[in-house]
Order: sequence, then structure tokens, then C-alpha cells
Amino acid sequence: MTPKVDIYPDRQALIAAALETIVARIHTAISERQTCSIALSGGSTPQPLYAALAQADLPWDRLQIFWGDERYVPATDPDSNYGMAKRVWLDLVPIPAANIHPMPTHFDRPQLAAEEYERQTLAQFGLETGSIPVFDIILLGIGDDGHTASLFPHTAALSVADRLITVGDKDGQPRITFTFPLLNRARCAIFLVAGASKQPALAEIFAPTGDIHTYPSRGVQPQGELLWLLDAAAGERLAPR
Repeated sequence: MTPKVDIYPDRQALIAAALETIVARIHTAISERQTCSIALSGGSTPQPLYAALAQADLPWDRLQIFWGDERYVPATDPDSNYGMAKRVWLDLVPIPAANIHPMPTHFDRPQLAAEEYERQTLAQFGLETGSIPVFDIILLGIGDDGHTASLFPHTAALSVADRLITVGDKDGQPRITFTFPLLNRARCAIFLVAGASKQPALAEIFAPTGDIHTYPSRGVQPQGELLWLLDAAAGERLAPR
């Protein structure tokens, strides 16, 4: 799928556009399939988007909320992706608790948590082991190093092809993360990127040739839409001259 790149003048415009884009795709999914499955990203960039979604008028009982990656910390930890979305969005809307599916982080071994989340996800989609769920929307960001989800450069998780969920490694700290096979089944993958510090990585991600082991975000090539929503600071090198 050829990526669609849109560059907005500032972060406020970026968030407004992301909100409009996501709400439209939620309504389309519900119209076509009576439900909408969304995998969330963490970090600071999507936080105002989640706060804006908390003010949206949506059929909350039709949404199924997952996470594309998670730090291996309790939900009460300030670094928890689930905890952030819960505080600024999910606690503020009447979404049924059964529709919220955080990644478990209480197992002694992160690999057990990855395996459990894979089981839970397959069960929620009504699929057998060996199948790959198709998410309606997967939200993603990138790091200055070109990583996405918790797929970091030159780590073992990049080569996992036989699992939906695996353990990522951030400087020795375990993370739980979607793998490329799951990311790339999405109906719509949306990258939300802000800040000038992302310019070097974006230049490599969009270069004609490159290596996903050095810039993992290059490996996200979904069967459906691939949208890159950038603010002007991030997208300066990609903007038409």
C-alpha cells in the first residue's frame, strides 16, 4: 500500500486532523462490521488526541480497545501506555470495561505476558491459533531512532514472524509489542509524528532503499491504508519544494 503523507502547520492542527481521521474510520468500521477494533500507541504525541476523543460522541459500546505495545510496568506507573489512555480518555467515557483490553504486565516473565495477550486477542476476534486478526485502526508513532511500537533497531523482535505478540527490548528493559505480521494486517495504520527531532528518522524511513533492522518503521506496510500524519516540524524534509 502506497503511504499517504499529510503535513499540518502545527501540533494543534495535527491533532485535529487525527481526530477527524480516526472518528471517520470508527464510523465506517461500525457501519460495515458493527464494531471497531483499535490498537493504541503510547508516548506524549497521542495524549492530546486521546483527550480529544474523550469529548467525541461515539458509540462506545461498539469499540474494542487494545494496545500495540506496553512498557512492562504496572498500570499505575507513570510510564504505562494503558494508564495514560485510561486517565485522559477511557475513564471519562461510558465504554464497557469488557471492551478494554490492556496488555498484562504482572507475569514473572514478559514472554508469558506476550503469549497471554496473544491468546486474549485471538479469543476476542473469535480466531484460532495460527490466524491473524485484522484491526480496523492501529495507531503508531516513531522514535528518534526510527522504532515503532516496541520494535527497536537491531533487536530480536524485528525478526519474529510466527507470533502476533512478542517481547521487545529497549536498552535491556522488556516491552510487550505487536509484531510486523499483526501490524501489517491492519485495515488502517496511522502514524502520528510531531517534532523536529523526528526529521532524520523520517528521511531514512521514506528513503527509496533501507533496512528495517536499522529503521524498523519501514517494516509497517499494511494490507489496508497507511497514513502518515505529521506536523510541519517533523515533516519539513518531506514537504514538497
